Amino acid sequence: MSKIAFVFPGQGSQQVGMLQLLADQYPEINETLTEASDALSLDLRKLIFTGPADVLNQTENTQPALLASSVAIWRVWQSLGGTKPVFMAGHSLGEYSALVCAKSISLVDAVRLVRRRGQLMQAAVPDGQGAMAAVLGLDDNIVQQACDQVAEAGLVSPVNYNSPGQVVIAGQAAAVDKAISEAEALGAKKVVKLSVSVPSHCELMKPAAEQLADVLSSIDIAVPEISVVQNVSGRIAETPEVIRTQLIEQLYSPVQWVATVNTMLAAEVDTIIECGPGKVLSGLNKRIQRKLQVSSLETPELMSKMISSTSVAV
Repeated sequence: MSKIAFVFPGQGSQQVGMLQLLADQYPEINETLTEASDALSLDLRKLIFTGPADVLNQTENTQPALLASSVAIWRVWQSLGGTKPVFMAGHSLGEYSALVCAKSISLVDAVRLVRRRGQLMQAAVPDGQGAMAAVLGLDDNIVQQACDQVAEAGLVSPVNYNSPGQVVIAGQAAAVDKAISEAEALGAKKVVKLSVSVPSHCELMKPAAEQLADVLSSIDIAVPEISVVQNVSGRIAETPEVIRTQLIEQLYSPVQWVATVNTMLAAEVDTIIECGPGKVLSGLNKRIQRKLQVSSLETPELMSKMISSTSVAV
């Protein structure tokens, strides 16, 4: 029988109006957004449904909005009697969503934590001084080579190993620009500069990580009730101490998404459901393993379809 895993999206999957179709049908959506809003004294529900987009896209708002949205969709799945997954994982910010849904961290603690995380990330690098770019069509080692060859221009490194042939780089803006040119010279099919204000998962985030460690020290973390595969190692989180350490390291370490998915595949997972707005991870997961069954849950129709199709899973 099938084995399913749930994965939770990170920053970039947000858009004004996300969850509206689900909210019209399932009360768990509004209930969860109200709980998160009350924890922050910020009307996340209004921000998510009506924007404005520039405010939703501010890192300190995007992170709690996405986390609350993902948790809300998970709660709908549970209320409908959806099959319990054998694994959870999340891309960057999404790892926090996975930990909440696996009952490792409370929703209230998590939304406060990721809002602070967003503030610390934004403060670590002044606006305009950092950059990120997606490099398509090169092997991982060639992307690393492109970064190494422009080291004199500043800090730049691979930060997201998203799928075979898709690696995101980040660092100081001038160095990223030079690495883009180098990657193109080395044969990249395409390089796309990302519209972000924070160069996530690179060494520039170390000051933010040090401050996040102080915040995390006061957060209660339990052993997850569902196995969570963490970004930094691509391995299952076994203790609260490991979870805490890797959440800190995650800020300045690459997201090992290919390794994360491969860990689940090695355990015979054959269906991965994206629990959150958008379908970004579904596309990546399919490129990692074409035989995977993938789906999102962002509409009532998809929710019903996946409830039915996985009802015999274990």
